[in-house]
Amino acid sequence: MSQDGHPVPGAEDLAPPSVDSRAGVDIVTFGCRLNAYESEVIRARAAEDGLSDAIVFNTCAVTGEAVRQARQAIRKARRERPGARVIVTGCAAQIDPGAFAAMDEVDLVLGNAEKSAAGAYAPSTDGARVRVNDIMSVRETAGHLIDGLKDRARAYVEVQNGCDHRCTFCIIPFGRGNSRSAPAGEVVEQVRRLTAEGYREVVLTGVDITSWGSDLPGAPTLGQLVARILKLAPDLARLRLSSIDAAEIDPDLMRCLAEEPRLMPHLHLSLQAGDDMILKRMKRRHSRADALSLIAQVRAVRPDTAFGADFIAGFPTETDAMFDNTVRLVEEANLAFLHVFPFSPRPGTPAARMPQLNRKLIKDRAERLRAAGAAGLERHLSAQVGRTIMGLVEREGLARGEDFSEIAFEGPAPEGQIIPLTVTGHDGRRLTAIQLPG
Repeated sequence: MSQDGHPVPGAEDLAPPSVDSRAGVDIVTFGCRLNAYESEVIRARAAEDGLSDAIVFNTCAVTGEAVRQARQAIRKARRERPGARVIVTGCAAQIDPGAFAAMDEVDLVLGNAEKSAAGAYAPSTDGARVRVNDIMSVRETAGHLIDGLKDRARAYVEVQNGCDHRCTFCIIPFGRGNSRSAPAGEVVEQVRRLTAEGYREVVLTGVDITSWGSDLPGAPTLGQLVARILKLAPDLARLRLSSIDAAEIDPDLMRCLAEEPRLMPHLHLSLQAGDDMILKRMKRRHSRADALSLIAQVRAVRPDTAFGADFIAGFPTETDAMFDNTVRLVEEANLAFLHVFPFSPRPGTPAARMPQLNRKLIKDRAERLRAAGAAGLERHLSAQVGRTIMGLVEREGLARGEDFSEIAFEGPAPEGQIIPLTVTGHDGRRLTAIQLPG
């Protein structure tokens, strides 16, 4: 997650809105990778229900800006396609359905549970414009509905949804509900099917994936799920994790990092701050020392592990000294991949009622933190020069290393294949390399 204090739903993958147009139905996706996954579920349901000439907006609520962009896109879509049916769903719709129902442009508002239900996109018999139920009552996840979100290089599998934690800045639990896990057997079968289709890399995704299993019989751990996948899907070349909570890495996951080379040496941590007082006010469950200790423990068993992290700049009450602690953490922990979010107060959260900082100060701190992240990335890339690494080809001339580094390379290679590359340099953002024979 990003600004959801717990691991944001795939925070490492937050992206600009994407539009998928097929068979007269446009699906506009905002926010995280999990939303993109669920947009595939929406498309399948919409096709089953015979939906046509429609635009479905799968919204995000992580920041106020995400909500504003969604409303703007809805108005624009109505102007450009006046006859299309406009349906709004996703986290923003779940949290504030009335605001979207009040828009003249909107024909139907669906909650996060309803958007994947059979018949959700069929013609309504009751004329209701809003179908949003209590998300906290949902006990199942939709991970079994599709065989993963797929791009040309890798596939994503939703193993978990929702969150049981209540960080003071985060609205996401009210859009996603409490934590619920996909059964291990279903996850393994999904991974096996994707591997059989030729996918070399699978990413496990969710809102708070380190809480996976807490609601299942026997309370299995994420590490146990990872070990089971790697054992029962022996043809899977690479398994990767999306954002994880630094407070919840279990011994089995640590063992997998130490012993399983197919589990990628890259962890993206939901840290949010590097100052203990701010972490306490955020209601985070780790301290600064905890974060540094965890990173040291992982590197002790897997020295090549690269770390990314989510940070919020300008949290209410943050002083210059507190912010400096966060900036220093980037270098102390040798973080390579940062996602920085200027604090955005979300109505209904405790942080929105705290003393707020000046918006310019928040923006300046975000820029300073991003600069620290850029320096961290450059340090990491410089350390790779001269090494031979294995890259998963994402498209022509661009691959992704096991450590999540982007690699621009010379030479032909099919998308989705893993190839050996010798690193010759970098441009500050990505590595440059030449492809080795074989």
